[in-house]
Amino acid sequence: MTGPQWTLEEIPDLSERRALVTGVTSGLGEHTVLELARRGAEVVMAARSAGKLEQAVDAVRRALPQAVLVPLIVDLADLSSVRRAAEEAGRLGPLDILVNNAGVMATPHRRTSDGFELQMGTNHFGHFALTGLLWPQLVAAESARVVTVSSQMHRIARAVPQGDPRHDAGGRYERWTAYAQSKLANLLFAFELERRARAAGTKVQSNAAHPGYARTNLQRTGPGMGSGRSQAAILLGVTRLVGQPADLGALPTLMAATMPGLPGGSYVGPRGPLESRGLPTVVKASRVANDAELARRWWELSEEATRVHFP
Repeated sequence: MTGPQWTLEEIPDLSERRALVTGVTSGLGEHTVLELARRGAEVVMAARSAGKLEQAVDAVRRALPQAVLVPLIVDLADLSSVRRAAEEAGRLGPLDILVNNAGVMATPHRRTSDGFELQMGTNHFGHFALTGLLWPQLVAAESARVVTVSSQMHRIARAVPQGDPRHDAGGRYERWTAYAQSKLANLLFAFELERRARAAGTKVQSNAAHPGYARTNLQRTGPGMGSGRSQAAILLGVTRLVGQPADLGALPTLMAATMPGLPGGSYVGPRGPLESRGLPTVVKASRVANDAELARRWWELSEEATRVHFP
Protein backbone atom coordinates (compact mmCIF):
# COMPACT_ATOMS: atom_id res chain seq x y z
CA MET A 1 0.00 0.00 0.00
CA THR A 2 1.25 3.43 -0.92
CA GLY A 3 0.14 7.01 -0.82
CA PRO A 4 -1.39 9.24 1.81
CA GLN A 5 -3.80 8.38 4.58
CA TRP A 6 -7.07 10.24 4.21
CA THR A 7 -10.06 11.25 6.38
CA LEU A 8 -13.47 12.81 5.78
CA GLU A 9 -12.19 16.18 6.96
CA GLU A 10 -10.16 16.43 3.76
CA ILE A 11 -13.17 16.46 1.41
CA PRO A 12 -13.08 19.92 -0.19
CA ASP A 13 -16.02 22.26 -0.63
CA LEU A 14 -18.23 20.82 -3.37
CA SER A 15 -20.60 23.75 -3.80
CA GLU A 16 -21.72 24.21 -7.41
CA ARG A 17 -20.62 20.65 -8.20
CA ARG A 18 -22.99 17.91 -9.36
CA ALA A 19 -22.56 14.23 -8.51
CA LEU A 20 -24.46 11.13 -9.56
CA VAL A 21 -24.29 8.03 -7.37
CA THR A 22 -25.86 4.67 -8.23
CA GLY A 23 -27.12 2.22 -5.62
CA VAL A 24 -28.03 4.80 -2.98
CA THR A 25 -30.76 3.10 -0.98
CA SER A 26 -28.41 1.61 1.63
CA GLY A 27 -24.83 0.91 2.60
CA LEU A 28 -21.94 2.44 0.70
CA GLY A 29 -24.10 4.48 -1.65
CA GLU A 30 -26.14 5.99 1.16
CA HIS A 31 -23.04 7.19 3.01
CA THR A 32 -21.39 8.40 -0.18
CA VAL A 33 -24.42 10.59 -0.89
CA LEU A 34 -24.48 11.94 2.66
CA GLU A 35 -20.88 13.12 2.61
CA LEU A 36 -21.02 14.60 -0.90
CA ALA A 37 -24.20 16.48 -0.01
CA ARG A 38 -22.73 17.57 3.33
CA ARG A 39 -19.94 19.32 1.37
CA GLY A 40 -22.47 21.16 -0.78
CA ALA A 41 -22.73 19.02 -3.91
CA GLU A 42 -26.00 18.58 -5.74
CA VAL A 43 -26.44 14.81 -5.71
CA VAL A 44 -28.41 12.80 -8.24
CA MET A 45 -29.49 9.72 -6.30
CA ALA A 46 -29.94 6.78 -8.66
CA ALA A 47 -31.62 3.50 -7.73
CA ARG A 48 -33.88 0.82 -9.19
CA SER A 49 -36.78 0.82 -6.71
CA ALA A 50 -38.94 3.96 -6.65
CA GLY A 51 -40.19 3.22 -3.14
CA LYS A 52 -36.75 2.62 -1.65
CA LEU A 53 -35.36 5.63 -3.48
CA GLU A 54 -38.03 7.88 -2.01
CA GLN A 55 -37.18 6.60 1.46
CA ALA A 56 -33.46 7.17 0.85
CA VAL A 57 -34.01 10.74 -0.35
CA ASP A 58 -36.19 11.46 2.70
CA ALA A 59 -33.52 10.02 5.03
CA VAL A 60 -30.80 12.25 3.58
CA ARG A 61 -33.06 15.31 3.77
CA ARG A 62 -33.80 14.59 7.42
CA ALA A 63 -30.06 14.41 8.14
CA LEU A 64 -29.21 17.37 5.89
CA PRO A 65 -32.20 19.66 5.38
CA GLN A 66 -30.13 21.90 3.09
CA ALA A 67 -29.17 19.06 0.75
CA VAL A 68 -29.90 19.46 -2.97
CA LEU A 69 -31.03 16.03 -4.15
CA VAL A 70 -32.40 14.75 -7.45
CA PRO A 71 -33.97 11.26 -7.50
CA LEU A 72 -33.33 9.15 -10.60
CA ILE A 73 -34.79 5.74 -11.39
CA VAL A 74 -32.37 3.40 -13.18
CA ASP A 75 -32.27 -0.37 -13.50
CA LEU A 76 -28.70 -1.24 -14.44
CA ALA A 77 -29.86 -4.70 -15.51
CA ASP A 78 -31.93 -3.10 -18.29
CA LEU A 79 -30.08 -1.05 -20.90
CA SER A 80 -33.29 0.67 -22.01
CA SER A 81 -33.69 1.92 -18.43
CA VAL A 82 -30.04 3.05 -18.44
CA ARG A 83 -30.64 5.03 -21.62
CA ARG A 84 -33.74 6.71 -20.20
CA ALA A 85 -31.94 7.59 -16.98
CA ALA A 86 -28.90 8.98 -18.81
CA GLU A 87 -31.15 11.14 -20.99
CA GLU A 88 -32.91 12.49 -17.89
CA ALA A 89 -29.66 13.11 -16.02
CA GLY A 90 -28.12 14.69 -19.10
CA ARG A 91 -30.74 17.44 -19.07
CA LEU A 92 -29.38 18.64 -15.72
CA GLY A 93 -26.13 19.86 -17.26
CA PRO A 94 -22.43 19.12 -16.60
CA LEU A 95 -21.59 16.25 -14.27
CA ASP A 96 -18.57 16.60 -11.98
CA ILE A 97 -18.62 13.24 -10.18
CA LEU A 98 -20.02 9.89 -11.28
CA VAL A 99 -19.88 7.07 -8.73
CA ASN A 100 -20.59 3.64 -10.23
CA ASN A 101 -21.47 2.02 -6.92
CA ALA A 102 -24.55 -0.19 -7.38
CA GLY A 103 -24.12 -3.92 -7.61
CA VAL A 104 -25.36 -7.41 -6.91
CA MET A 105 -23.34 -10.22 -5.36
CA ALA A 106 -23.32 -14.00 -5.65
CA THR A 107 -26.81 -14.28 -7.12
CA PRO A 108 -28.23 -17.48 -8.63
CA HIS A 109 -27.84 -17.89 -12.39
CA ARG A 110 -30.17 -15.33 -13.91
CA ARG A 111 -30.25 -13.17 -17.00
CA THR A 112 -30.82 -9.46 -17.42
CA SER A 113 -33.48 -8.18 -19.80
CA ASP A 114 -30.69 -7.82 -22.39
CA GLY A 115 -29.53 -11.42 -21.99
CA PHE A 116 -26.40 -10.87 -19.89
CA GLU A 117 -25.52 -12.93 -16.83
CA LEU A 118 -27.08 -10.91 -14.02
CA GLN A 119 -23.93 -10.00 -12.07
CA MET A 120 -21.87 -8.98 -15.09
CA GLY A 121 -24.85 -7.24 -16.63
CA THR A 122 -25.58 -5.18 -13.52
CA ASN A 123 -22.11 -4.59 -12.10
CA HIS A 124 -20.27 -3.94 -15.36
CA PHE A 125 -22.35 -3.57 -18.53
CA GLY A 126 -24.94 -1.30 -16.90
CA HIS A 127 -22.29 1.04 -15.53
CA PHE A 128 -20.25 0.93 -18.74
CA ALA A 129 -23.30 2.06 -20.69
CA LEU A 130 -24.30 4.70 -18.14
CA THR A 131 -20.80 6.21 -18.14
CA GLY A 132 -20.65 6.27 -21.91
CA LEU A 133 -24.06 7.88 -22.26
CA LEU A 134 -23.13 10.53 -19.66
CA TRP A 135 -19.71 11.16 -21.20
CA PRO A 136 -20.70 14.51 -22.80
CA GLN A 137 -21.85 15.78 -19.40
CA LEU A 138 -18.60 14.60 -17.79
CA VAL A 139 -16.47 16.28 -20.46
CA ALA A 140 -18.51 19.47 -20.08
CA ALA A 141 -17.52 19.74 -16.41
CA GLU A 142 -14.36 21.62 -15.49
CA SER A 143 -12.58 18.48 -14.24
CA ALA A 144 -14.85 15.48 -13.69
CA ARG A 145 -14.15 12.19 -11.95
CA VAL A 146 -15.58 8.75 -12.51
CA VAL A 147 -15.22 6.29 -9.64
CA THR A 148 -16.03 2.63 -10.19
CA VAL A 149 -16.45 0.48 -7.09
CA SER A 150 -14.75 -2.91 -7.28
CA SER A 151 -13.92 -5.51 -4.63
CA GLN A 152 -11.05 -7.55 -3.23
CA MET A 153 -12.87 -10.47 -4.83
CA HIS A 154 -11.48 -9.32 -8.18
CA ARG A 155 -8.25 -11.12 -7.22
CA ILE A 156 -9.97 -14.49 -7.54
CA ALA A 157 -10.78 -13.94 -11.21
CA ARG A 158 -8.11 -14.97 -13.71
CA ALA A 159 -9.90 -13.42 -16.68
CA VAL A 160 -13.22 -12.06 -17.88
CA PRO A 161 -15.53 -14.09 -20.15
CA GLN A 162 -14.78 -13.86 -23.85
CA GLY A 163 -17.16 -14.23 -26.75
CA ASP A 164 -20.83 -13.29 -26.83
CA PRO A 165 -21.81 -12.33 -23.24
CA ARG A 166 -25.40 -13.34 -23.98
CA HIS A 167 -24.43 -17.00 -24.38
CA ASP A 168 -23.34 -19.44 -21.71
CA ALA A 169 -19.76 -20.66 -22.02
CA GLY A 170 -20.87 -24.08 -20.79
CA GLY A 171 -20.15 -25.84 -17.54
CA ARG A 172 -21.57 -25.33 -14.10
CA TYR A 173 -22.42 -21.80 -12.98
CA GLU A 174 -20.34 -20.65 -10.01
CA ARG A 175 -21.93 -17.58 -8.45
CA TRP A 176 -18.80 -16.41 -6.62
CA THR A 177 -16.65 -16.85 -9.72
CA ALA A 178 -19.15 -14.78 -11.71
CA TYR A 179 -19.10 -12.09 -9.02
CA ALA A 180 -15.30 -12.00 -9.02
CA GLN A 181 -15.26 -11.69 -12.80
CA SER A 182 -17.68 -8.75 -12.64
CA LYS A 183 -15.44 -6.98 -10.14
CA LEU A 184 -12.38 -7.62 -12.31
CA ALA A 185 -14.40 -6.17 -15.19
CA ASN A 186 -14.99 -3.04 -13.12
CA LEU A 187 -11.24 -2.51 -12.75
CA LEU A 188 -10.42 -3.25 -16.38
CA PHE A 189 -13.04 -0.65 -17.31
CA ALA A 190 -11.84 1.95 -14.81
CA PHE A 191 -8.19 1.72 -15.84
CA GLU A 192 -8.93 1.61 -19.57
CA LEU A 193 -11.25 4.60 -19.22
CA GLU A 194 -8.37 6.54 -17.65
CA ARG A 195 -6.04 5.58 -20.50
CA ARG A 196 -8.58 6.61 -23.13
CA ALA A 197 -9.47 9.84 -21.35
CA ARG A 198 -5.79 10.84 -21.30
CA ALA A 199 -5.30 9.87 -24.94
CA ALA A 200 -8.33 11.96 -25.91
CA GLY A 201 -7.00 14.97 -24.02
CA THR A 202 -10.05 15.32 -21.75
CA LYS A 203 -10.00 16.49 -18.14
CA VAL A 204 -12.10 13.52 -17.00
CA GLN A 205 -10.30 11.30 -14.49
CA SER A 206 -11.17 7.66 -13.86
CA ASN A 207 -10.41 6.02 -10.51
CA ALA A 208 -11.51 2.85 -8.75
CA ALA A 209 -12.14 1.94 -5.13
CA HIS A 210 -13.04 -1.01 -2.95
CA PRO A 211 -14.62 -0.92 0.53
CA GLY A 212 -12.68 -3.72 2.17
CA TYR A 213 -14.91 -6.10 4.08
CA ALA A 214 -17.86 -3.86 4.83
CA ARG A 215 -21.24 -4.64 6.35
CA THR A 216 -23.73 -3.82 3.59
CA ASN A 217 -27.00 -5.15 2.20
CA LEU A 218 -25.07 -7.18 -0.39
CA GLN A 219 -24.39 -9.80 2.27
CA ARG A 220 -28.11 -9.96 3.10
CA THR A 221 -29.45 -10.30 -0.42
CA GLY A 222 -27.51 -12.02 -3.21
CA PRO A 223 -25.75 -14.78 -1.23
CA GLY A 224 -29.05 -15.73 0.39
CA MET A 225 -30.97 -15.98 -2.86
CA GLY A 226 -31.58 -19.59 -3.74
CA SER A 227 -29.13 -20.90 -1.13
CA GLY A 228 -29.63 -22.68 2.16
CA ARG A 229 -30.44 -20.67 5.26
CA SER A 230 -27.38 -22.04 7.04
CA GLN A 231 -25.02 -20.74 4.33
CA ALA A 232 -26.57 -17.28 4.40
CA ALA A 233 -26.53 -17.22 8.21
CA ILE A 234 -22.83 -18.15 8.33
CA LEU A 235 -21.95 -15.37 5.90
CA LEU A 236 -23.95 -12.82 7.87
CA GLY A 237 -22.34 -13.96 11.11
CA VAL A 238 -18.83 -13.59 9.72
CA THR A 239 -19.70 -10.18 8.27
CA ARG A 240 -21.00 -8.91 11.60
CA LEU A 241 -17.91 -10.21 13.36
CA VAL A 242 -15.13 -8.86 11.13
CA GLY A 243 -16.76 -6.42 8.70
CA GLN A 244 -16.35 -2.68 9.12
CA PRO A 245 -19.39 -0.36 9.14
CA ALA A 246 -20.69 0.87 5.79
CA ASP A 247 -19.75 4.47 6.58
CA LEU A 248 -16.09 3.42 6.82
CA GLY A 249 -16.46 1.24 3.74
CA ALA A 250 -17.53 4.33 1.80
CA LEU A 251 -14.32 6.24 2.60
CA PRO A 252 -12.24 4.79 -0.28
CA THR A 253 -14.95 5.83 -2.75
CA LEU A 254 -15.09 9.33 -1.29
CA MET A 255 -11.31 9.68 -1.39
CA ALA A 256 -11.21 8.51 -5.01
CA ALA A 257 -13.98 10.96 -5.91
CA THR A 258 -12.79 14.09 -4.13
CA MET A 259 -9.13 14.09 -3.05
CA PRO A 260 -7.30 16.96 -4.78
CA GLY A 261 -4.15 15.88 -6.57
CA LEU A 262 -4.97 12.17 -6.59
CA PRO A 263 -3.45 10.73 -9.79
CA GLY A 264 -5.83 9.43 -12.43
CA GLY A 265 -6.12 5.65 -12.52
CA SER A 266 -5.73 5.37 -8.75
CA TYR A 267 -7.20 2.39 -6.91
CA VAL A 268 -8.20 3.20 -3.34
CA GLY A 269 -8.93 0.78 -0.50
CA PRO A 270 -8.55 0.39 3.26
CA ARG A 271 -5.09 0.60 4.79
CA GLY A 272 -5.58 -2.19 7.35
CA PRO A 273 -4.60 -5.87 7.25
CA LEU A 274 -5.46 -7.53 3.92
CA GLU A 275 -7.11 -4.25 2.97
CA SER A 276 -10.16 -5.41 4.91
CA ARG A 277 -10.73 -2.34 7.08
CA GLY A 278 -9.29 1.00 8.14
CA LEU A 279 -8.76 4.45 6.67
CA PRO A 280 -8.31 4.61 2.89
CA THR A 281 -5.12 4.87 0.89
CA VAL A 282 -3.89 4.04 -2.61
CA VAL A 283 -3.62 0.26 -3.05
CA LYS A 284 -2.63 -2.12 -5.84
CA ALA A 285 -4.92 -4.17 -8.07
CA SER A 286 -4.10 -7.65 -9.33
CA ARG A 287 -1.78 -8.24 -12.27
CA VAL A 288 -4.72 -9.26 -14.46
CA ALA A 289 -6.57 -6.04 -13.63
CA ASN A 290 -3.56 -4.09 -14.93
CA ASP A 291 -3.37 -6.00 -18.23
CA ALA A 292 -3.81 -3.19 -20.78
CA GLU A 293 -4.31 -5.52 -23.75
CA LEU A 294 -7.02 -7.48 -21.93
CA ALA A 295 -8.65 -4.20 -20.96
CA ARG A 296 -8.63 -3.01 -24.56
CA ARG A 297 -10.29 -6.19 -25.78
CA TRP A 298 -12.82 -6.09 -22.93
CA TRP A 299 -13.66 -2.47 -23.75
CA GLU A 300 -14.34 -3.35 -27.39
CA LEU A 301 -16.49 -6.30 -26.36
CA SER A 302 -18.41 -4.05 -23.94
CA GLU A 303 -19.06 -1.47 -26.63
CA GLU A 304 -20.36 -4.14 -28.97
CA ALA A 305 -22.51 -5.77 -26.27
CA THR A 306 -24.11 -2.54 -25.02
CA ARG A 307 -24.04 -0.65 -28.33
CA VAL A 308 -22.71 2.32 -26.40
CA HIS A 309 -19.64 3.97 -27.91
CA PHE A 310 -17.86 6.74 -26.04
CA PRO A 311 -17.81 9.93 -28.18
